[in-house]
Amino acid sequence: MARVAYADKNDADPKTRELFESWEANGVQVLNLYRVIAKTPEIAKQFMRLGHRILTKGKLPVKLRELAILLVGQLAQAPYEFTKHIKIGIAAGLRHEQVEVLPFWRSAKAYDPAERAVLRFTDEVSRGYRASDEAFAELKAHLNEEQITELAIVIGYYEMVCRVLESLQVETESEEFKGIS
Repeated sequence: MARVAYADKNDADPKTRELFESWEANGVQVLNLYRVIAKTPEIAKQFMRLGHRILTKGKLPVKLRELAILLVGQLAQAPYEFTKHIKIGIAAGLRHEQVEVLPFWRSAKAYDPAERAVLRFTDEVSRGYRASDEAFAELKAHLNEEQITELAIVIGYYEMVCRVLESLQVETESEEFKGIS
């Protein structure tokens, strides 16, 4: 059970309620993550806006973004985040094998050089906040500066998501996943 009560759309501030109702009208499930974040209306608005921008307006190839998000979720031991992004990652072109061997990415043969560079950078930043010069150079061989900066933002955002999910023990929805996280 979550450590804080999930906001019902009727409990949410008017703008959040309107957003939730819009999602529901379009067949998008209001995730428990958003129901918890709704407890802080002003922060929730910006949190959801940034998450939406990352998922819909980025220049980083979607497959690479999802690979980074999955590794962040795996390293954070955040099953909610990890499981939500498996479907998104597969839809973006990741193979099931790539998801399955993610904990062993260093020795796995499932990744191409660009994917391996993203994984190394994500791993180093997630574990120690700073990537080595070697990891950065490897990444720069595959991504431009805008994409690299976006990747750093993606890593930071999803680490924050994992911290919220895990510290507040947010539970995965029991219904079929329809929305974005």
